[in-house]
Amino acid sequence: MSRAELPSRRTLLAAAVVAAVAGSAGPASAGTAPGAATATPGAGRAAARAVDNRAWTSYADWRGGTADGTRAVAGARPGLVIARAAGSTDYTDPHTGRTAAWEYATWTSPVHRLGVPATEAIASWNAHTPAGTWLQVELRATYSDGTDTPWYVMGRWAAGDQDIRRTSVDGQGDGRSSVWTDTLAVDDAASGLRVVSYRLRLTLYRRPGTDLTPTVWRLGAMGSDVPDRFTVPASTPRLARELAVPRYSQEIHKGQYPEYDNGGEAWCSPTSSQMVIEYWGGRLTEEQLSWVDPSYADPQVCHAARYTYDHQYAGCGNWPFNAAYAATFQGLQGVVTRLGSLTDLETLIAAGIPAITSQSFLEKELTGAGYGTAGHLMTVIGFTADGDVIANDPASDDNEAVRRVYERREWENIWLRTKRYNASGKVVSGTGGVCYLYFPARPTPRQRRALAAVGVR
Repeated sequence: MSRAELPSRRTLLAAAVVAAVAGSAGPASAGTAPGAATATPGAGRAAARAVDNRAWTSYADWRGGTADGTRAVAGARPGLVIARAAGSTDYTDPHTGRTAAWEYATWTSPVHRLGVPATEAIASWNAHTPAGTWLQVELRATYSDGTDTPWYVMGRWAAGDQDIRRTSVDGQGDGRSSVWTDTLAVDDAASGLRVVSYRLRLTLYRRPGTDLTPTVWRLGAMGSDVPDRFTVPASTPRLARELAVPRYSQEIHKGQYPEYDNGGEAWCSPTSSQMVIEYWGGRLTEEQLSWVDPSYADPQVCHAARYTYDHQYAGCGNWPFNAAYAATFQGLQGVVTRLGSLTDLETLIAAGIPAITSQSFLEKELTGAGYGTAGHLMTVIGFTADGDVIANDPASDDNEAVRRVYERREWENIWLRTKRYNASGKVVSGTGGVCYLYFPARPTPRQRRALAAVGVR
């Protein structure tokens, strides 16, 4: 996101939520939602959560759904693949105008009943899509009145961009809920209507007459009902630790590859993603980076922007697309979730897991930032002895300046609140604790416990 206080499609989503309310988120060191306390070692019983995470990842999970042409595969990382074509279809790519024939197979999850009736749901997935393949994720929810939504497309995705253009789908709604790029939201939260359960449908595509297949290792969704508020309770510092996460500036990429959301000025999300990917050891080869102008520094950031770009949203900030990009690196998985406090972040940092957080604020609300934004991603890498937040902020002039220390209380509020005033004094949204978590496909026991403590398995 640029440094300016600019509108974004997140603002559009939040405006709908705000109107409704008004009417009634290892290597060497150097999901809950706002208002929901997280269990920590020795802390005893956790408070009720405002977020529900469910992911299908195991061989038993993949065997448990309804398959039409797909099959589960066992191994160190169980997944789902095409066993046979269930049918064929023509797909006209809205971003290229090209029509091509594809074979497909499907898998539909069992019904998942949410532990928290939700006003929002965000799907995410981890997959390998070799050339000649792609996938589509859909979600169908059941409301608290017993009726169902349509099957909503939550993403059409491929790791590359030669077969199809990865894309969200606009214009989806039934008069009671709508899909805003990557987020299904109840239109009028104040009405009391909630999403109480859902199913996910995965469609795998391949070129006709081949034995190509995507492999999906993780598929899930986060449902949340985030308390509406301008301020959040203060947490008590309990950790001083800093992780050795690489530092990359989006600002040094200004003007580069403007076809991807006007260049580096808006690349906070892929820049943050690349930092954490490399923290976990993910590296791009010279061949993968050969398309980048050799005069550009940090070509891997350009690569991340290209391969997270959502051609409908016309930006690199699609949350699930970033998580899916991270999972294209061997041995990594990624999820989109919500956390409930800086205590949750401390739990993760203590286990060596950095987090990419989404926040919005006026310049005066975050001391030392030097800018305001309607939506920006940073990477939390640790905490000082005083409990202040150490963040790799890509909206910095150069890589050396990326490491920042922000006041704990200010940070906590701008990240976890759901309502705020913009520069014009208008009530708009906060992101409510959204973050991306990238972590090993085979976490250590300590990492596994930390992830479970924040609701991710």
